[in-house]
Amino acid sequence: MFLITGKICRIWDCIKRTFQFTFADSFLTLMVQRVLQAYKTSFSGLSRETWLLSLVMLVNRAGTMAVPFMSLYVTLKLGRSLAEAGLIITLFGVGSVLGALTGGFLTDRIGFRWVQIVSAISSGLLFIGYGYITDFTTLCVLTILLSMVADALRPANHAAIAAYSSRENLTRSYSLNRLAINLGWSVGGTVGGLLAAINYQLLFFVEGFTNIMAGVMILILLPSNLTSVRKFSKKQEHIANNSHPWLNPVFLQFMLFATLFTTAFFLVFRLVPVFWKAEWGISERGIGLLLGLNGIVIALTEMVLVRKLEKLGNTIRFIVGGTVCCGVGYALLLLPWGSGLAIATCFILAITLGEMLAFPFITSYIMSQANPDNRGAYATAITLSWSFAQIIGPSGGGWIAEHFGFTWLWVALIALCLITGLGFSSFARKYHGIPKSIAPTSEV
Repeated sequence: MFLITGKICRIWDCIKRTFQFTFADSFLTLMVQRVLQAYKTSFSGLSRETWLLSLVMLVNRAGTMAVPFMSLYVTLKLGRSLAEAGLIITLFGVGSVLGALTGGFLTDRIGFRWVQIVSAISSGLLFIGYGYITDFTTLCVLTILLSMVADALRPANHAAIAAYSSRENLTRSYSLNRLAINLGWSVGGTVGGLLAAINYQLLFFVEGFTNIMAGVMILILLPSNLTSVRKFSKKQEHIANNSHPWLNPVFLQFMLFATLFTTAFFLVFRLVPVFWKAEWGISERGIGLLLGLNGIVIALTEMVLVRKLEKLGNTIRFIVGGTVCCGVGYALLLLPWGSGLAIATCFILAITLGEMLAFPFITSYIMSQANPDNRGAYATAITLSWSFAQIIGPSGGGWIAEHFGFTWLWVALIALCLITGLGFSSFARKYHGIPKSIAPTSEV
C-alpha cells in the first residue's frame, strides 16, 4: 500500500506538470493528497507477514459467494420454502458458534498456522461437495459441519495477526486485514451474481477452490517458525469475576444491544436479496453488483472516516447514528415508488454508512473493556455475538416474511434499529464512565 500510494502521488504530479494544471492547490487536489497521505501513513511499517496474511484473507473472502445467495439457491434451485431457506442460514450460524469455540480451543493446542490451513482446505472440499447435495436433511447436517470447519479459521486468524504484528502496529494490522476482507467481499458478491445467473453450482465450486487456495498460500507463504499463541499462566487464568466478559453485567447489557443490531444488519445479506428477486425482479447479476457495492464503499472510505471520527471524542454517539442509518435503509424498502435499482442502491448506501458508523466503534468499546489477560475472551464475545445474530436473524426474519409478508419484516427491523439506538443512547447516559474515546489500544 505504501508503494502504491507513492506511485499514485508521483503519477498525479506528472499529470499536473504535463498539462500545466493551474489548480494544484485546489480543493480537489488537496483532498486527493490528504486521502493518499492518510492511507500512506496508516499502512507504512507493517510486517511482511501481515501483508501476506491479508493477501490470504483477500483470496479467501473473494470466494465468499455461496452464503449470500444461499436463500435464492434453496428457494429457486431446490424448490424449498422461504422458512426452510431461513433454517439453512440459521444452521450456518449454529456451525459458526461451534467453529469459533473449536477454532479457539485448537489454536491454543496446535497453533494458529495449522488450524488455518486445515480449516481452509477442508472447508473448500466441503463447499465443492455441498453443491451436489439435494436431500434437505443431509443438506442441514452438512451445513452445520461446513460452517463449523470454515469458521474455525476466525480465532486462529486473529491470533495470527497478533503474532505477526508488533505492539505499536497491532491496530493497523487488523485494519489492513479488514480492508482485505471487504475488498474480497466486494469481489465475491459481484462475481457470485454473475455465476448465479449461469449456474448456482458454480458458486460452491469457486468458493471451495478459493478456500483451498487460501490454505495452500498459508502453507507456502507464511513462516512455520511462529505457530504458537501466548499461553496464560495459572495465575493469569484466574481472572477476577468482574473482569470476565460473561460475569460483567454492564458489558452483557452492551452486548445485548450489539447483538440485536447485528441481527437486524445480517438480514441485508440473507433475506433482502430474496425480496429484490421475488418482489422487485432484480436479476442475480444486479443483486451481486449491489452487494459488491457495500464492500467497495467500505474499502475506500471506512478507514479514513473512522480515523476522523474517533478524534471527535464521545464516539458512542456514532453507534447510535449507525443504528438510525440502518433503520432509514430498511425504510427505503417501504417506499411506494420503489422496486428499482436506484432505491436498492440508496438502501445499500444507507446500510453501509450505518455499518461504518456502528461496527468499528462497537468493537472498540468491547476491546476497551478488556485487559491484557482477558482480551481473547472479549474478542471471542464479538465472534459469538455475530454467530448468535446469524442464528436469530434469518430464521426469525424468514418466519415473519413467510407468514406476514416482507412489509411487516421491514417494519419490525426499523423498530428494532430504533430501539437498539435508544438502548445504546440510554446505556451511555446511565454508565457515565464510558470513555470519551473508545478507540482500541495497540498493546498485545
